[in-house]
Amino acid sequence: MKKKYLINRYGSLASWVYHIDKPIGKSFGDVEYYLERLKGCKGTILEPACGNGRILIPLLERGLDVEGFDASIEMLRYCDIECEKRGLKGKFRKEMFNTFTYSKSFGAIIIPAGSFQLITDVNEAIDVLKRFKLALKEKGRLILDLSTIASLSEPPMQARQWRIPDGILTLTEDREEINYIEQTVLSQLRYEHWDANKGLVKNEIDLFYLRYWGVKEFELALKSAGFVNISISSNYEYLKAPTNETHTLTFEAS
Repeated sequence: MKKKYLINRYGSLASWVYHIDKPIGKSFGDVEYYLERLKGCKGTILEPACGNGRILIPLLERGLDVEGFDASIEMLRYCDIECEKRGLKGKFRKEMFNTFTYSKSFGAIIIPAGSFQLITDVNEAIDVLKRFKLALKEKGRLILDLSTIASLSEPPMQARQWRIPDGILTLTEDREEINYIEQTVLSQLRYEHWDANKGLVKNEIDLFYLRYWGVKEFELALKSAGFVNISISSNYEYLKAPTNETHTLTFEAS
């Protein structure tokens, strides 16, 4: 099943739905959190998997020096359009977690919204963490979000729809696999564009594959990649200890 469709590709319909559902600046507490944690950051900030610029653009608007990359050219197109609307000179390009290269070092690398979980192989994830470490200046910081491992057992989301000028966009999810040993979830996402007069215009089926980490497990992964001064925060409250009610973990390391 994993080979039948492209995995985590964020094609045209997926990116359209994402941009409508999570427009620029929409916050789950993360925009404010990252703005606060990045105060006084010395050097350029890099956001891998920057997507449509939901967080990158508010950071730019606050005067921070931010660059980004993403594997989806469709998502980057929205980022480009939204920067142009605001008269911002965004620096972002198509890159992958495991192959990105820059000629300079960064003051911080940020990965909000659990995007690091798109790396589903543990060894590859640790290699990417090592790549992040090499890309940071001395005393540079890595800040990233993870969903808690409790999300492994959550049911698939209900079917959703968004109204657009000529009709609706819909999204349905089928859970293909939950692997409690590998701590991964594989879902099939079906996106559809319905025109009010023509009916179904386009559909897109993607596989969405995520890995979930235990708190201590990820702390050990950071240490094995060479990071130190590791802190853990809960639900965008800095240094608040995780509990069973925590839905988002934020790790910070230097």
